[in-house]
Amino acid sequence: MSTATTSSPVGPAPSDAPVGGAASGAERTPLKDRAGARLLAGALLPLVILAAWQLVTSAGLVPAYRLPGPGAVLAAGADLAARGELWLHIAISVQRVLLGFAIGSVIGLAVAAIVGLSRAGDAQLSPTLAALRAVPSLAWVPLLILWLQIGEESKITLIAIGAFFPVFTTVAAALRHIDPHLVEAGRCFGLRGWSLFRTVQLPAVIPSVVSGLRLALAQAWLFLVAAELIASSMGLGFLLNDSQQNGRVDRILLTIVLLALLGSLTNALLGLAEKKLLRRWA
Repeated sequence: MSTATTSSPVGPAPSDAPVGGAASGAERTPLKDRAGARLLAGALLPLVILAAWQLVTSAGLVPAYRLPGPGAVLAAGADLAARGELWLHIAISVQRVLLGFAIGSVIGLAVAAIVGLSRAGDAQLSPTLAALRAVPSLAWVPLLILWLQIGEESKITLIAIGAFFPVFTTVAAALRHIDPHLVEAGRCFGLRGWSLFRTVQLPAVIPSVVSGLRLALAQAWLFLVAAELIASSMGLGFLLNDSQQNGRVDRILLTIVLLALLGSLTNALLGLAEKKLLRRWA
């Protein structure tokens, strides 16, 4: 009797381990399948566009001087890469975007904290910032040339302006709508000022911060072309403008494709950072 009772609890233990392992493996497999399906679904439309582009150009439905084929665009890129110009254009544009994005986002977060957490700051700053937000990007170019000349400062400043407003608007609105009961609960625990902001208010708006940063990064790429119109001699914006003046439609299309790919790549990298931030704070 005693041996039977002691052996029965021990027996199921080995059989439980594979069941749990199999369950966790079964949970991981659908995640990989969904990621692969999502990737394939996202690549479907670009492949259809590429096939239609090739079909239209090879059939001669559109003249080559208006719409070169994918092969001609690829050859133009290979020619620029062989001369070392393509990578230089890309590196300079990426550097300008990242610097402008970083500066504009940091300032946007700081101003959003003032406007979102202070009624006086909201009343004093919101009307002016709303008016400045409506100014088109190209309208800043003459003023920046006058103030900052035609160096890197004027280009990065314009990109920073573009990155500032999405972060400011998104985060300020989120701070205004934090649950007041949550804030009162933090104050009941003795939290004030910076400790309250760091412990309660910041984690509450982390999803909005990430959304604002992603919008700001997209806006930074949009402002890049306008920034590189400021007497620039390098960069993808310069390449786009120079190709238009010289009638190089293949290089124009190449630049558009590169801007789209770089924007998607940087957005994907920011998406990875988003997952880590949400796992840490949210």
